[in-house]
Amino acid sequence: MNAAIRAVVRTAVYYEREVVGVIRGFQGLIDNEFEPLDSRSVKNILNLGGTFLKSARSDAFRTKEGRELAYHNCKKADLDGLVVIGGNGSFTGAHLFTKEFGLPVIGIPGTIDNDLYGTDFTLGYDSATNVVTECVDKIRDTASSHNRLFFVEVMGRDTGFIALRTAVATGALDVILPEANRTMEELLSEIARGFANRKTSNIVLVAEGNRLGNTFEIAERVKDHYPFIDAKVTILGHLQRGGSPSCFDRVLASKLGVAAVEALFDGKTDVMCGVVNNEVTFTFLQKAIQNQVPLNMDLLRISKILSI
Repeated sequence: MNAAIRAVVRTAVYYEREVVGVIRGFQGLIDNEFEPLDSRSVKNILNLGGTFLKSARSDAFRTKEGRELAYHNCKKADLDGLVVIGGNGSFTGAHLFTKEFGLPVIGIPGTIDNDLYGTDFTLGYDSATNVVTECVDKIRDTASSHNRLFFVEVMGRDTGFIALRTAVATGALDVILPEANRTMEELLSEIARGFANRKTSNIVLVAEGNRLGNTFEIAERVKDHYPFIDAKVTILGHLQRGGSPSCFDRVLASKLGVAAVEALFDGKTDVMCGVVNNEVTFTFLQKAIQNQVPLNMDLLRISKILSI
C-alpha cells in the first residue's frame, strides 16, 4: 500500500494537483484527519510494508450519518475525489459513499487474498506468497530432519489463492482449499501415499477457510488414523501480512497508483483499476466485490502430479 500511496501522490504532483492523505482510512474522513502530502512526504516508503497513513475499521462509516459527516469534511477540505486502497470492505464503503454523495472514487485493489474480480493480482498477494514460501522452506528443514508431517495454515479467509500457489512453490504433499470438496479419506490417502513413497518430509498447506475444519483438529484426526505419524501444526497468521513488498508488488502498486489518479482526471468514478493480461483495466466497484474470482484449478492438478 505504501508503494501505491507514493505513486498516487507523485502522480498528482506531476500533474500539478494538490493531494492530501487521510489518516486511518474512512475513520479519518469522519474525524477530519487530513495531512497535506507532496513528493517528499512519500520518500523512502517504497520498500516498507503496511501503510504509513494507517488503517482502521470504522463502524461509524457504516451508518448514513457517519458517511454524511465524512462527506462534509471532504467538501470542507475542498477534495475533488478519493483514491481508496483496500479490499471488499473498503470498496463496499467507497461504492456507497460515491453513490450517496457523488464524490468521485477510484479503487486500488489491496488485499493479500487476491479475491477481487477485475484484476489478475491484488496488491500484497505476491509478497504474502513469497513470505509463505520462505517460511515453508524453513519448516521443511525440520520436517526432513525428523521425518515429520507438518500442517501449515495460511490466510485467505474463504479463498485458497495463497494456499494453492504456495503448495506448488514449496512442493507440498497436499493442499486443503475452500474451493475443493476434499474429504478426510482423500487426505488420509494422500498422506499414506507420501509415506509409502518414502518421502522424508511431508507438508500439507491448509487454507484457513477450508471445509474440513480447524487445522489442529485435522492434524488430530490424522494422528488418530496414523498413530506412528508425528504430525505438527504451524499457523503463519499475520506474519504473512508484513515485511518488505516484493518487486512485483512494487511495480503493480506503482502502475495502479498512476492509473487511479489519471482515471480521476478522466472523469471516472465508482470503479476499481486492476491489471488483466498485463493491461490496466477498470471494473465497477460493485462488480469487483460481488463477482466470484475463480481459482486456477489447473494448479491443483499440477501440485498433485508433482507431489509424488
